[in-house]
Order: sequence, then C-alpha cells, then structure tokens
Amino acid sequence: MPTAKSGMLYTPSQPMYTTYGNPNPQPLDWLALAPHPDDAEIGVGGTLLRLARAGKRTGILELTRGEGGTLGDPDTREAECVAAAQLLGLSWRGQLELPDGGLMDIPEQARALAVALRLTRPRVLVVPHYLDRHPDHFGAYHLTKRAIHLAQLARAEVPGAAHRVSRVLLYQGNADIAANVLIDVEDVLPQWEAAIRAHVSQFSGAAISETVTPEIIERRRARLMYWGTLGRRRYCEAFESDGALLLEPEGL
Repeated sequence: MPTAKSGMLYTPSQPMYTTYGNPNPQPLDWLALAPHPDDAEIGVGGTLLRLARAGKRTGILELTRGEGGTLGDPDTREAECVAAAQLLGLSWRGQLELPDGGLMDIPEQARALAVALRLTRPRVLVVPHYLDRHPDHFGAYHLTKRAIHLAQLARAEVPGAAHRVSRVLLYQGNADIAANVLIDVEDVLPQWEAAIRAHVSQFSGAAISETVTPEIIERRRARLMYWGTLGRRRYCEAFESDGALLLEPEGL
C-alpha cells in the first residue's frame, strides 16, 4: 500500500476526505470505524487479519486524525496508520478528518460518513460500542447509526449510489460488552500486536496519555484470553451484534 494519499475537495454534501492507497476501492467485506488512529487495531485488528488471510476485502476508516491527543501529531499518526495497514493486509484505509473530541450525531458529520459508506460499500460494519467513557467512542456509535440510514436512502442528498449495510457489530473500547460474536485470533496474535505497536508514538517507551497506558496490549491480551474461554478457544476477539443474528439451517 503506497504512502501517498489523494484528497477530495470539500463541498456541503461531501466531506474533506483522504485515503491511503486506492481512493476508489472495490466493495469491502468488512469496514472498521475508528474514532482515532489505533482504535481499530486494538479492538478489531485480529479479526481483520483473519479476514484478510481468508481473502476478504477489509478496511479501516479513521473518523478523526487524533489531533487532540497528548502523544504524536497528525502527520506522525498518519504515517503510523499506513504502516499498520500494511501489517494488517488491508485492502483500503481512509481518514474522514472530523474534529477530534467533537464526534456527535449531527447531520453534517453523518452526511460525511454516509459518503464514505457509499464509496466503500461494506457488507459488515464494525463500530465502537456505545457504552464507553470516551465521548468520541460514544458519539461515533450514534453518528454511525444516522450515517447508515442516510447511506441507504436513494433520495438522500449524499453523493454516490445508495448502499445498505448488512450487519453492524460493536467492538469493545473502555467498557464491558455483551459478547455474542467470537472470532478465534490465536494464530494472528503476533501480527495483531505488531500492528498496534506500529503506532510508535502511542505505544513505545513510557508512552502515556489521558486514555493510553503502556500496558494496554497486555490488558487487551488478557481480555482476548477471557473471551477465548467463552468460545472454548485460547484467544478470541469479541463483538456485540447490533441487532438479532439470523442463522440459516445449513450453517448450524
């Protein structure tokens, strides 16, 4: 994946929007939304690795550049995102450039995200859980619900062809979730950790900020082991389905 990015001009119906790699991706199988750089690696990175190895088209969309964080600057964090994308085997990665610390369910932000959903056309969308102490994680969930609705309306004032997301899954941030979807990630744990550590400004040395602590990988690995016990595996990533899961008889 090249480090160059391509931008689109801002208009009232189109977001300021940049991509790393292909600016016009084929429809994605899974797209993970990250309020800040590194959120998706921590919460869903193992699953993205498993999917990529299985030949699925995966992507991450950062909603903000993390410009309000204590550690790193937006340009540094952007380069870290590119490095992590290569380690995860992503088909696409993008940046919406909404305000860090200001994610909320308002029409302008929802319309910007709806444009991205129509561009990437994901089958499964993975978003932060609404139970979270970080306002941007909470806001991202509610913003996403409005954007999903807009993206599927043919007459919405949103560029691109209407698109309906088939499944929404929620990943854990800073609070417990009702884990009802498990993905075995034991075989990709080293690559998962490497993708997180690609965000060097956040996870090297004695790095610490208001929301990031040096032992976060250790803590998350312990969580993966706990979820693994629920699925009779060693390590699992867990999600909460945002709606009932339909199982066909041949899949039972």
